Formats: sequence, C-alpha cells, structure tokens
Amino acid sequence: MKIEKDRVVKFHYTVSEQGGEQLESSRDSGPLAILVGHGNIIPGLEKAMDGHEAGDTFTAEVPAAEAYGEIREGLTQRVPKKYFQGTKLVPGMQAVLPTNFGPRAVTIQKVGMSVVDVDLNHPMAGKDLSFDIEIVEVREAAAEEVEHGHVHGDGGHEH
Repeated sequence: MKIEKDRVVKFHYTVSEQGGEQLESSRDSGPLAILVGHGNIIPGLEKAMDGHEAGDTFTAEVPAAEAYGEIREGLTQRVPKKYFQGTKLVPGMQAVLPTNFGPRAVTIQKVGMSVVDVDLNHPMAGKDLSFDIEIVEVREAAAEEVEHGHVHGDGGHEH
C-alpha cells in the first residue's frame, strides 16, 4: 500500500542538519505514527514520503523553508522569569515556555533578575535537514482518525 493522504504511516527516522551530526532519532523510542495530509509532520518530509510503501528506506533532503521555516529576525519576547518555574537558565539553552496555545520551544537569549529575553524561532529554524527514513507500516486510516486529524492507538494519540 502506497503512502498518500488519509493513510497512517509508521516510520523510523534519523535527522541531522545537512552535512552535520545526528540531531534526533526514533530508533530508541520506536517508530513515529502520523496521519498523512493533516499537518502531523513538516511539509518537506511528508512530501518526500509520498508514494513510498512499507519496507522502503530512503534519504530526504528538506530545505529550511519546508522544514521549520527560515529564521525570522525580531521574533523575540521578554517574559517573566516565573514562567520557567525555577529552571536554571543560561543564554543559548533551549527551554519550554508555557503559552495559551500550549508549550513552545524557545532559546534563551538573556537572563535578568525577573525577566528573560527569548527567541521564539523554532530551534531548528533556518536549518536544511537530512532525514534517513525507514517506512515500517502503511494502512488506511479509520474514519475517526481522519475526523480528528491524527493517529489513534499504538504510536498515536490516546483519548
């Protein structure tokens, strides 16, 4: 069965910055399960998977614009230090900032006595990425999965 919209895909990935060292891999935690065509992964990777099937292994080169976007200058904010709940903050480190729209990864720029300046760009913004992919399984999505826009059950979302 080929990968296309409204199909569930389980896959292993290893990602690195193009020409760089490995950043992340699913090999230790198990395959990732996504619902194709519903924005569950970055657009460039989803596009590279199109038409593949279980058992395929391939490399996908994804430019920054089709991954986490280009770096947007001026995308910084000053927030009260209390939102980091006592975490020892150091400029350059990654942290998670709770927002009204859920947790957001930020980069600490400057730490003051009561406020912190953060860069709101995704930590991988501006990076061209290289993915090594192994497609483990492809199946039709259940009607409820399509309606909800994500995978349910093993490797997916539990309600």
